[in-house]
Amino acid sequence: MEKIPVIAIVGPTASGKTGLSIKLAQHFDAEIVSFDSMQLYKGMDIATAKPTEQEMQGIPHHMIDCVERGEVFSVARYKEAAEKAIRDIVGKGKRVILVGGTGLYLDSLLNNIEFLDSEDNDKNREVREKLQAELIEKGPEFMHGKLAGIDPKAAENLHPNNTGRVLRALEVFYTTGHTISYQVEHSKDTPSPYAPIFIGLTARDRQYLYDRINLRVDLMLQDGILNEVEEFVAEESKSTARQAIGLKELAPYIRGEEDLVTCVERLKQETRRYAKRQLTWFRRNEKINWLFIDEMSPEELVTEAIKIIEREEA
Repeated sequence: MEKIPVIAIVGPTASGKTGLSIKLAQHFDAEIVSFDSMQLYKGMDIATAKPTEQEMQGIPHHMIDCVERGEVFSVARYKEAAEKAIRDIVGKGKRVILVGGTGLYLDSLLNNIEFLDSEDNDKNREVREKLQAELIEKGPEFMHGKLAGIDPKAAENLHPNNTGRVLRALEVFYTTGHTISYQVEHSKDTPSPYAPIFIGLTARDRQYLYDRINLRVDLMLQDGILNEVEEFVAEESKSTARQAIGLKELAPYIRGEEDLVTCVERLKQETRRYAKRQLTWFRRNEKINWLFIDEMSPEELVTEAIKIIEREEA
């Protein structure tokens, strides 16, 4: 079977993936499929740094703004929907560019990982509610330790504060009898239908990236992120969306529990930590062609990315 060529733009938050992907989409006559686990949700535009209509410059974007905020969404559902989007794009004779920062979503899609569970049945909902109650009672460290006892490989790749993924991994085990790591390993028997070319954005000087992250948070405040957080707190949502960085860090200010300066500093710190985890994830992939945003202008990054793609396709 002939594999579908895709271009994957990866990297940490605030590294400029959106801008590069749009320029490449214009050059290669492509459409964009996001693999950002939080940009899926409606009404979280500022917190998740969704590209605006102006930034998209007429390039169709898929897997953005397609899930209600109160909905529970999983990597399995993402993979199914993204596969359909890719088939539709290819059917129009267009190229496919994948862009985002959620490595788990990208790897599950490109490595064709098959998921054993059906997450919308009564059994899953019951297990999910029990795990959420246990999280509230015993905290994230306890739940992460519980996962480490069941699936140490998955636990090693998840931060304890990433409670959405930790609970999801536990749910998969309790509903299927198999760990997520088992599913990943056994999915390797089925070849991937994709032929990816990876472009990675990062900074050689880590402080340069951190300064960009801090600036992005300041701009989010100017753009009205507190209004988004206020709506979210009012809903008391239990969905996957509650894990979005920006919402949980600023919620104590909205609830009158902490001052704004403290919450903003925590948001900047958590975003920097998230960027570090993203880099750790992506650096395991030896096929990524890394470009350094502190050594090249945006125009130079586009030119170099085009050269890499054309060279790998030759």
